[in-house]
Amino acid sequence: MTTHSDGYSAPAKLGHWLIALLLIASYSIAWTMVDLRMSPTRLRLFNYHKWVGVTIFALAVLRLLWRLLQRPPPLPAAMPPWERQAAAIVHRLLYLLLFALPLSGWLMSSAKGFQTVYFGRWPIPDAIGKNAALGAALTSVHVALTWLLLALVATHVLAALKHQFVDRDAVLRRMLPRLPRRHSSEPS
Repeated sequence: MTTHSDGYSAPAKLGHWLIALLLIASYSIAWTMVDLRMSPTRLRLFNYHKWVGVTIFALAVLRLLWRLLQRPPPLPAAMPPWERQAAAIVHRLLYLLLFALPLSGWLMSSAKGFQTVYFGRWPIPDAIGKNAALGAALTSVHVALTWLLLALVATHVLAALKHQFVDRDAVLRRMLPRLPRRHSSEPS
């Protein structure tokens, strides 16, 4: 049985689930905007997508700092070494892509001549000058990183579900919000 001390801290859980929700929003916006013709709606969605990307980047920085200060709870002792290694590799790649994907989007936007203005108020300086060929290349990089992140997230989710329903260990519960316990006098 898992005790609370075996789980992630509240800030770690909050960062994890906020980024998960923002990734869902970012992918939803992206898949909607690329299918639209040039219009004010499409431009607005591109801005929303950029704002979500900047927010994910900022949260990833905070999560990484927190992770460096607060060690994650130990994995179950019964977990095979290959699973421990796979988990470590996937987590490192997830962190890497949480930085690389927004950065590639920022570089791509800069190269295409579209400055990112966070929430329409705070301009983020262009990282590079306008360059159509580089913008096209960076679009390919951004799309490839998008698919790689999606594959890693799917792997991460499937592994968590495997731990919950096949291994029946506490791996998934460590990251779930801690729900208050019901008192025995409360009706079911």
